[in-house]
Amino acid sequence: MGQTTLAFLTEQIELSDQLNAGRAVMMEPQDLPGRYGRAVRAIDHLLQATNIEAVLGGGWAVWRHGFTARLTQDLDIALPADRIDEFQRVAAVSGFELLPQKPGRWPKMRHKETGVQVDILPEGARPGVVGRLAPTTIPHPHELGAEPGRLRYMTISATILLKIAAAREQDKSDVVRLIRNNADQVENLRAQLAAVHPQYAESFDLLVDSAARQSDED
Repeated sequence: MGQTTLAFLTEQIELSDQLNAGRAVMMEPQDLPGRYGRAVRAIDHLLQATNIEAVLGGGWAVWRHGFTARLTQDLDIALPADRIDEFQRVAAVSGFELLPQKPGRWPKMRHKETGVQVDILPEGARPGVVGRLAPTTIPHPHELGAEPGRLRYMTISATILLKIAAAREQDKSDVVRLIRNNADQVENLRAQLAAVHPQYAESFDLLVDSAARQSDED
C-alpha cells in the first residue's frame, strides 16, 4: 500500500463531501464525482464499442445500496468470461493501461487520464481466500443486473452474494452495514442467497445477528 499523503487525504475528504451532498441524485455509476465518474464514462465507451455487459460492484456498489460512509479507490467490474480478452484489447488502445497480472490473479487495468484502477471480476472465477474458496463462482453479469453498453451497479442481492463469497473481514463488515441500512429487505435477500447455496444463507444469518448486536449497542 502506498504512503498516505496530504493530497490523498484531501481528495478523500472532498470526495466524501461530494458523495454526501449528491447522494439523492447520484443513482448511476456515471453520476459519480470527479475522476471516478470520468473513469466510468471511459468504461462506457469500451462497453458501447464492444456491446459487452458489465456491472460495478465492490465498495461503490456498497455505497450505492446504503452504506454512504463507504469510500473506495478502485472500480470493480464484473465481465463475461468470453469477452474479457476483447474488452482488454479495446481498452489498451482507448486510454487504459493493462497492469501486470500474477498467475492465478484476476485482471487489472488503469485509466491513464484519471489514475483510477479497474479490477475485473471474471465470470466463472471463484471468490474467497486461500483455503476457504466460495462454493460457487461469479455469475454472468446479466444475472448481476447488467445491460449491454452501459455500466450499471450490481443489484443489492448480487453485491451481498459476492461479498459473502469473498469472505474477507472488510466484506463481512460491508454486508453488516448493508443489512442495517436495508432491514426491510433482509427476508427477501436471505431467500435469494439460499437459492444460490445454503452456505450463503448460513453466513448471512450470522451477519444479521452481528447487525442486530450493533444496533443494540448504538
